[in-house]
Amino acid sequence: IPWLPGAMPNRKTDTNNRWGFSTNHINVNYEYPDGDYATRERILQEQQHYQRGLMWTLANHPRIPMNIREEVNKWGLAADEFTENGNWPTQIYVREARRMIGEYVMTEQDCRRLRIANDPIGLGSYSMDSHNVQRYITQDGCVQNEGNIEVSPGGPYAISYRSLLPKKQECGNLLACCAVSSSHIAFGSIRMEPVFMMLGQSAATAAVQSLKEGSDLHDLDYQKLRDQLNRDGQKLEVDTDTYPPLPFDEEPPEHRDRHSSEPVIEDGCMVTL
Repeated sequence: IPWLPGAMPNRKTDTNNRWGFSTNHINVNYEYPDGDYATRERILQEQQHYQRGLMWTLANHPRIPMNIREEVNKWGLAADEFTENGNWPTQIYVREARRMIGEYVMTEQDCRRLRIANDPIGLGSYSMDSHNVQRYITQDGCVQNEGNIEVSPGGPYAISYRSLLPKKQECGNLLACCAVSSSHIAFGSIRMEPVFMMLGQSAATAAVQSLKEGSDLHDLDYQKLRDQLNRDGQKLEVDTDTYPPLPFDEEPPEHRDRHSSEPVIEDGCMVTL
C-alpha cells in the first residue's frame, strides 16, 4: 500500500488480508490439516484462482469504482520473484494446521498472564489473532463474516518448555518448536516466526544438554537449562508489575465495534449484534 510508512524497496508491497472481503478465501481450508497431497493441492489451486480473480475484478470490473480500478492497475506481480512459476509464489501461507496436545497446553490464560508457566524457555507478545472462519447470511439478509479476533495480550508472556514436549507416554525425545501444544487462540499469538526461531534455539540448547547428560528430554534438569538460556541472553522473566495480568471482560461484548479506519458503505448492511 503506497501510503504506508516504511515502504519496501523496489516499489514492492507486502499484501495482507483486510476488512470484510479481501485476499482470504474464507471457509475453504477445513480439509487442509488432515488432507492428502491431492486435497491440499486442490485447496491451493482454489486459493490461487480466488486471489487472481479478486485482483482482476478490482482492476477491471465495471462495477468497481474507477479510482480503485486505476490504483489496482498500477500494481502487479513482482517481476524478479518466483520467475520459475510465472512470478506467483510457489507455496501457500499455512498459518495453522495440526498441533500436538503435549505435557503443557498453552492457552489464552497464559497469553493474558493469568497463568505463568514455571519453566519458560522464551516469551511471546503478539496479539491473539485469528482471521474469519466462515461467511453466512443473517436473518436480516446481511452478509456476515465470523471468527475475526485481534486482542493484544498487553505485554510479554512466558512459553513453557513442556509445550514443546509430547506426552511422555506417547512419544519421547521429541521437541516440536512450531506445532506447539497450544489452543487455537494462544497459537494465534505464538505463531510468529521470531517466536519460532527463539523456541528453536531453546530446543536446540535442551537437545545438547540431553545428549551431554544422557537424560531423556522429559527428565531434563530445567534449572540447568534455564541457567544456560540466561547465559545465552534468552529473555525468560515476565515483569508483572510493568505488565500485569490482563483479565477477561466482566461481561461478554454485545456489540461489534467498528474500527476507526474501517470503511463506511453508504446504505450498507452493518452487523453490530
